[in-house]
Amino acid sequence: MPRKNRKNAGSKQINEPAFLVVGKLRRAHGVQGEIPMEVYTRMLALLEPENVVYVGETYQPFTIDGNRWKQDLLLLKFEEINDRETVSELTNSLVYVKSEDLPVLPDDEYYLHELIGLKVTQDDGLYLGILTEILETGANDVYLIKDDLGKEVLIPATEEMILEIDMAQETMTVAKMEWYNGGK
Repeated sequence: MPRKNRKNAGSKQINEPAFLVVGKLRRAHGVQGEIPMEVYTRMLALLEPENVVYVGETYQPFTIDGNRWKQDLLLLKFEEINDRETVSELTNSLVYVKSEDLPVLPDDEYYLHELIGLKVTQDDGLYLGILTEILETGANDVYLIKDDLGKEVLIPATEEMILEIDMAQETMTVAKMEWYNGGK
């Protein structure tokens, strides 16, 4: 999938989210303050010791002291918490990172959240709508494009289909779809 080269992590879009969800905490584990997290990110480096994550609706900062896998959950230990009772208060909370803390990507690569909101047109100039959602499937991602009337079209996120992304213009150009009649 195409992505974007950036000097600073996070996109320069006006609507850039300040925080991105990386997981959800489950019930406390043991008595030393560990808590399992259901991991929502592939970027596990964000969850390494000494990194700061933000928990819950108030984005309370916690420094990761350690982590280890327990089956498909990642057990986290925070420097600020050393007992089961305190960590239990975080059960079912979402875990966030600041978008500005994301690693810089190579040229022509983008984070998925940066693509939401792009205006999508075919290479023949036909306006399709706004990219509103990205569906992650096994083979390739699929972009959900919604027009001004609320009609939707699904586009595979493949190199053959996605011809150009212009973040400065907030546009995406896709190959012409012979079967698409402009939502009519």
